[in-house]
Formats: sequence, C-alpha cells, structure tokens
Amino acid sequence: MAHTYASNFIHCIFSTRDRSSLIPAARTSELYAYLGGIARGVGFSLIAAGGTANHVHLLFDLPASYPLAEAVQKLKGSSSRWMGKGFSWQEGYGAFSVSPSQIEAVKEYIGNQERHHRKRSFEQEFTALLRNCGIKYDERYVFG
Repeated sequence: MAHTYASNFIHCIFSTRDRSSLIPAARTSELYAYLGGIARGVGFSLIAAGGTANHVHLLFDLPASYPLAEAVQKLKGSSSRWMGKGFSWQEGYGAFSVSPSQIEAVKEYIGNQERHHRKRSFEQEFTALLRNCGIKYDERYVFG
C-alpha cells in the first residue's frame, strides 16, 4: 500500500498535581484555546476540550506518525509553563481510543464536565473509565 491511513481519535484525561483546584474558571477558555494551538503547532487537531478546576478532558485526532506519549508531553509541558508558577499537571494520564461513531457522544461528555462532576468525583470518573475500557490498574498507584 502506497499511503498510510489511520483513524486515531483519542480521549485523553489528566489532572493537576494532587488533583488540586489550580485551573481558575476565568482561565479555562484560554487554556483550551492554548491547548488547541499546541496541537495545531505539532500537527494534530484538538476536537474538544473541557474539564473542571482539577483536570482536563481532551479529544484529538492523532496522525499515525505521531506518538501518543509525545503528543501528551507537548500538551502538558507547554500548557503547564503557560499556566505559570505554582501550576503543574500530574505525572501520568489516561488515553482511550474513540470510535468515529462515538465522537459526538464524547464531545458532549467532555462539554458537560462541570455538571457531571456534581455527582461524581474525578477519581470515581477515572476509575470507571479504566474499568469500562478493560484497563487493569492497582488502586494503590493509579492516583500517585
């Protein structure tokens, strides 16, 4: 085959260090726009961004030639510096593949984070996603 074709939609989640409320509501729109700029700058598309004061959800379309770990490192590293002194993201992240048929549902899920987290904590949400995706984890280490 002469060309490479791929459909790599990723739902990525990462929190602030110790899940502290470090993302002020007044800066979320700017943060999401900045994350979108990082993505465009390195060659992929940010489709949706949302979250709360202590974590973000991103949906992006990753080219076949771009490693997931490198994409997340660029997003986290640049945005952490942009947020300023005293801000940092957690060490790890969650990344879940998304079927093209589920993109609209994931966009809606990401867009409703504030309402969603009135009923469920970040920890509950994240471990539910791990379980639903069949990812094995050790509760002693999943949150650092």
